[in-house]
Amino acid sequence: MNIRKYRENDRASLIALWKEVFPDDPPHNEPDSVLDAKIMIDDLIFVAEDDNELVAGCMAGYDGHRGWLYAVAVSPARRREGIGKAIVDNVLHALSEIGCIKVNLQIRSTNAQVAAFYRSIGFRVEERLSMGKFIGKDTSGLK
Repeated sequence: MNIRKYRENDRASLIALWKEVFPDDPPHNEPDSVLDAKIMIDDLIFVAEDDNELVAGCMAGYDGHRGWLYAVAVSPARRREGIGKAIVDNVLHALSEIGCIKVNLQIRSTNAQVAAFYRSIGFRVEERLSMGKFIGKDTSGLK
């Protein structure tokens, strides 16, 4: 397995993976537009490939203070093979290399399986209230 930075020729496969893994994401998380917006900011997008097949993807962020993991996805057919841990470890290393000392992530509170995965690789629940506000031009209908 090879974990590396995203390349434009990964686009269709990464979008398909995100749509498969996150089928009920809200419209503001549409993979095509999220990918376009991220590429305009930086290149902290990573993929894992095995036998020329994209099997995982992760988008990361770093604001100079803390890092974030977004859209960590492993192909359902390839779960429980260590791919999720491998890509997260790779992304954490890349963030550390640019000065990041703490990484956060958000998951749905009802997703016990994903919470267990992150706990198993060292993440801990921090009692915080996560808040958000849409500020885009047309936010009607977004939740």
